[in-house]
Order: sequence, then structure tokens, then C-alpha cells
Amino acid sequence: MDSALLIHRLQFAFTVTYHYLFPQLTMGLAPLIVILKTLALKTNDDRYDRAARFWAKIFGINFVIGVVTGIPMEFQFGTNWSHFSRFAGGVIGQTLAMEGCFAFFLESTFLGLFLYGEKRLSKGQHWFAALMVFLGAWLSGYFIVATDAWMQNPVGYERTANGSVQLTSFWALVLNPWAWWQYAHNMSGALVTGAFVMAAVGAFYLLSQKHLEQGRIFVRVGVFAALVASVLQLFPTGDAQGRMLARNQPVTLAAMEALWETQPGAPLVILGQPNVPERKIDNPIVIPKALSFLTWRSWGAEVRGLSHFPEQDWPDNIPLLYYTYHIMVGLGTIFIAVSVISAFLLWRDKLFQARWMLWILLLAFPLPYIANTAGWMTAEFGRQPWLVYGLMRTVDGYSKMVSAGNGWFSFLGFLGMYTVLSILFLFLITREIQHGPEPSSTGPRKTVEAIPAEVA
Repeated sequence: MDSALLIHRLQFAFTVTYHYLFPQLTMGLAPLIVILKTLALKTNDDRYDRAARFWAKIFGINFVIGVVTGIPMEFQFGTNWSHFSRFAGGVIGQTLAMEGCFAFFLESTFLGLFLYGEKRLSKGQHWFAALMVFLGAWLSGYFIVATDAWMQNPVGYERTANGSVQLTSFWALVLNPWAWWQYAHNMSGALVTGAFVMAAVGAFYLLSQKHLEQGRIFVRVGVFAALVASVLQLFPTGDAQGRMLARNQPVTLAAMEALWETQPGAPLVILGQPNVPERKIDNPIVIPKALSFLTWRSWGAEVRGLSHFPEQDWPDNIPLLYYTYHIMVGLGTIFIAVSVISAFLLWRDKLFQARWMLWILLLAFPLPYIANTAGWMTAEFGRQPWLVYGLMRTVDGYSKMVSAGNGWFSFLGFLGMYTVLSILFLFLITREIQHGPEPSSTGPRKTVEAIPAEVA
């Protein structure tokens, strides 16, 4: 691989991975804040209002860092990936512009009202502001996913005389079938992050015997949301996206499972190490015929292996693709197990006394970040060697006039800047969590045991 291409890929991979640490939490927290505000409006209990205010501060910090880290990526399309921008800008420019002009401003405007306008708004108006923040955040996510979905499954375009592509159908772009399932899977993943972070902060307060009422609310809402989102990750969103992959990118599916030979009744690999030179799985643990059933709903269905496709169309790092995919699936299974056990203990009124389970909830909060990152790595590694699947290869998309040395210079600059941002972010978040939710000015209005029926 050309050294300049390698550094351009590394730089964009780093900036987009770092950036997405923040939007996934804001998109995950947004519906949970609406739930808290809805409970406050329904019960007239200010504990839910105080909980919503606390998480709005966490949301705001993540939002700001997300904006700062998101802006450089737009410039990288022009500086590092100019050939790709020239080729596909007539299509992806539509969704990227809509994300910035519509969704971002909707979210940021109402976030300002939610954070600073509560005393000037009625309770219903403040709830509406929270709802608009949620809609803005999730609409923003859709436009970004629709952009990536077009790169995975190009639709609604035509070739121009100069070799670039231009949009022929706006609705084909925004209603791309790939986008629907990718979006649902992505947003349920973001909700898993928000739910586990909320539950982890609640568990921290309960274990440290601080802010006990708020800690119980955080754990209840977080566990309930984690259970719903974790199940949705498996079915129907994960299942549907896997079946769509089998139809549209069969070589990617084969690489994800390290399936070398075409075979009926293909097995599902649970554990094993892909051995590319010898084209086999070392030390495999498999479920016989399960891959055929999951992709084609038939135990004997034929699944095409990598040998069926030309090697130049294989993903260029099969072991890394295989491992990121299996990390994502493995962590998703852990999320379901943790949320089911937590929900069961909550139902039995034993969760708040089960310190072992509270410790698990506390220590589990980094795992959704890892799972979401692995999921996006799976999607992007799986599309290789294409930038736009079937239309433009990655090797043809980067800026040929930007040398590897230029790329290293800016890459090191990003590393330094993002290190400073990380320190600032951790300081602000730690300070907010240590400070905790604001104390009640009127005292509790009802016992905390009344919460389960309102949340679950």
C-alpha cells in the first residue's frame, strides 16, 4: 500500500473514531432525557427534573466536544480525499449539507433553550425543547448514516461526462434500504451506550452512598433502556443488516466469518483464528449450519466463500475485519446478559442491594464504546477495497498531491490537540459527576419505590 494512502487512512480513521465517542453518547442520552422529562411532567416530581438537568449538562459537554472534533473531518474530504470528493460530492454533499443546515441547528437551538431557558418556559414547553433536541440528534444521525449507506450501496445516481457521479433521485438517496437498517442498528447501539453510562453513574452513587435517590432513578431508567436497546441490536436490526449484507456484499460476509470455501449448510464461527496464508480457521468452535440459517433462513442454503470471488475484491485486512466483527457480536451478547440479569434483580427489588451487580454495571460502561467502534470498523473494513462499493476503489480516492510527510504532520497535530481535548473532557465530566445532581429545594414528594411502575 502507498505510504501516503496509508497515512491518509490512518488519520481519517483516528479522527472519525475519536469524534464518534461523543455523538454516540448524545444520541443515546437524548431519548433518556425525554423519558425523564416525561416522568417529571406526568408525576410533578422534581426528582426527575433534577435528573434531566444533570444529564443535560453531561449531554452539553459531549455535544461541544463532538462539534469541535466533527469539523476537521469535513475539511479532510477536501484535503486528504479530494479525488473522492470530486467523484462523489454531487451525491453525498446533499446529505452532509442537510445534516449541518437542518439537524445540527435544530439540535443546537433547542439545546440552548433546554439548558438555559427552563425558568422562562412552561413545563410543557421545556419538555418540548427536550423532544426537539432528541429529534435533532437522531435526524443528524440519519443524514450521516444515509451518506455512509450510499457508499455501501450506491443508488439514485448517474455518471457524468467527466467520470464523477451526480444525484438523480433525492428520495432514492435518503430512503436507501441500506440506510434504514444501518440507522436502526446504529441508533440502538448509541442507546446502549447512553443506557449503560446512565446506569453506571447511578451504580457509582449507590456504591459510594451519595445521591441515593438520583442513583436509583439512573439505574432504573438505564437498565430498562439497556434491556430494550440490547435486544434490538440482536433482532431485528442486527439480523436484518446481516441478511442485507449477504445479498449485497457477499464477499464481505465471507471475510467477516473467514469462510474460505463456498458450501451448503455453512457453519457459524464462535471462536477461532483466521489463517489467511493457509485459508482456514485455526482452533475453531462453530455452530453447524447456523450461518446458512441466519442469512438465508435455510439450514442447507449455500453461502459463498472467499474463493468464489477475485482476490482483488477481498477486504484488504481479513483478520482485522474478522476480529472487529466478533468483538462487536461478543460484546452485544454480554450487554443482553447484563441487562437481563439487572432487570430481573430490579423486578425482584434486589438490585440496589446486590453490590456485585452494581459493580458490574459500573465497570461495564466502557464496553458499549468499544462495541460501537468495532461495529463501525466492521462496516468500513468490510467495504474495502472500495470507497464507493463497486464504483470507486480506495486507492483512487485520496489526494495524490498530499505527501505522506504532510499527512504525518497534520496527524501528529490532531493527536496533540485531541489529547488536550481529552484531558479537558475528563476534567469537566468528572467534576459534574462528583458534584452530582442538584439537591432538592422542596424535599422528596414520593417514595423512590414508586418509580418502577412509572419507568418499566
